[in-house]
Amino acid sequence: MLEDNTIGPEELDGDLFEHFRFEAGKGQAPLRVDKFLMNLVENATRNKIQQAATNGNIFVNDVPVKSNHKVKANDVVRVLMEQPPFENIIIPENIPLDIVYEDDDLLVINKPAGLVVHPGHGNYSGTLVNALAYHFENLPLNSSERPGLVHRIDKDTSGLLVVAKTDWTMSELQKQFAAKTSEREYVAIVWGNVEEDEGTIESYIGRHVKNRMQMATFPDDSTGAKYAVTHYKVLERLGYVTLVSCKLETGRTHQIRVHMKSIGHTLFNDERYGGNMILKGTTFTKYKQFIDNCFQILPRQALHAKTLGFMHPIKNEFMRFNTEMPDDINACIQKWKTYSSNHEVVEDNE
Repeated sequence: MLEDNTIGPEELDGDLFEHFRFEAGKGQAPLRVDKFLMNLVENATRNKIQQAATNGNIFVNDVPVKSNHKVKANDVVRVLMEQPPFENIIIPENIPLDIVYEDDDLLVINKPAGLVVHPGHGNYSGTLVNALAYHFENLPLNSSERPGLVHRIDKDTSGLLVVAKTDWTMSELQKQFAAKTSEREYVAIVWGNVEEDEGTIESYIGRHVKNRMQMATFPDDSTGAKYAVTHYKVLERLGYVTLVSCKLETGRTHQIRVHMKSIGHTLFNDERYGGNMILKGTTFTKYKQFIDNCFQILPRQALHAKTLGFMHPIKNEFMRFNTEMPDDINACIQKWKTYSSNHEVVEDNE
């Protein structure tokens, strides 16, 4: 039998469970609720959304609405169903964890690439949350009913995550992340020669209007996009790619991946954002073979959460953790160092 803290969200509104919740931005222009949800819910079809409205499952400001209802600024849109979300039913699984630090209040984990952080949208098992449910009892639930998670990183991003073991620690760490006092530094390989030694990218990030598997930058929050800030610094120039450090002020979905693409420097081998194509370099066959070899060595986006810092909620001391670069990124960097030292950069394809 599952422990109480492994079952998904508490029952809401009588016999209904909340599956999605979105708040329209202050600049949201009137938009049909079915179109509004289409822009935000992954893998949803308009027919499914309209059927949910017909069944009385879509609520705006706690009132059930039809699919043609217009969402306006600051409206709260929720999708409620009779059954709990499948991704919130957590089955404990004996998955090994690379624990960098642990005490009675929290732990810091070095997540390998390929490990999904929490269940959802086709990944209902084999996640970090399934592992946490196995190794630890009674972890506190965050606002999304996920045990222990203070923040998250993408499936194919490696690196550091802090996990709360008590309600107090969860609350205090979330406050630090919201107040931008935590420290998060990532290292990435990006396509192209980043001309400026360092810079700051500011924009609003939200779901892409045409491809809901992607995020995109927007000039304001009228589409529900959220403000995002990334500080980047060049670590090493390697010809047709650049090794960069990215420090986050905010923590939006795919933030570094979207921000670096927005300035013309898509992450190397980031398939979702087109980085698995040859974006810079020459047309020589040997160069294509070199890139293919790099992709084989590093079969995911070149992004690693290297440094994580925060004030310990109980010890009241700032703690900073660093990890070594994973082998696949290191191997790719070494190949680019060898290539760039033996080949002159003669062409920079757009």
